[in-house]
Amino acid sequence: MKDERTRICPVELANSLDSKIRRWLQNPKKILNPYVKEGMKVLDVGCGPGFFSIELAKMVGKSGKVFSVDLQEGMLQKISNKIKGTPLEGIINLIKCEQDKIIVPEKVDFILAFYMVHEVPNKEILFETLKNTLNEKGEFLIVEPKFFHVSQKEFDLTIEKAKAVGFKVTKGPKLPFSFSTILKNI
Repeated sequence: MKDERTRICPVELANSLDSKIRRWLQNPKKILNPYVKEGMKVLDVGCGPGFFSIELAKMVGKSGKVFSVDLQEGMLQKISNKIKGTPLEGIINLIKCEQDKIIVPEKVDFILAFYMVHEVPNKEILFETLKNTLNEKGEFLIVEPKFFHVSQKEFDLTIEKAKAVGFKVTKGPKLPFSFSTILKNI
């Protein structure tokens, strides 16, 4: 049986990832506002149904880009359905990745990995890939769920792996029921 902590959230549960209660607890604009500005290029890794991608696109505006990356075609289709026929369609670029391979067509200024790093079996490959995708002065926000999915020890081990590939670790935003950190390219 697959470890529950590394199990990927199925498309059938996507609506639970985009609820009013979640928006109240994890307001994308409040969380991302200190890091994301108009004109930026942003990567949303493990974007799911677009809970953060949609707000990121509004924040970067017409002169920016959002690369929404997910393993599941169904999640990307949910975003596509939400943005079809809107100005966001020209800002959000949907990318299907593989378990151990993420290809983004250009470097980005900011990366978001919200509640997904614990699902990745090989974190070293993930961090190496994302370090090479991030601009020199870029920032990378990792947020992981406390308690049932990720313990303090597991989160600390994840951060050590990020340091091992060359990221500088700084304090992340304080969020309920979550661990967070900001990684910087050095």
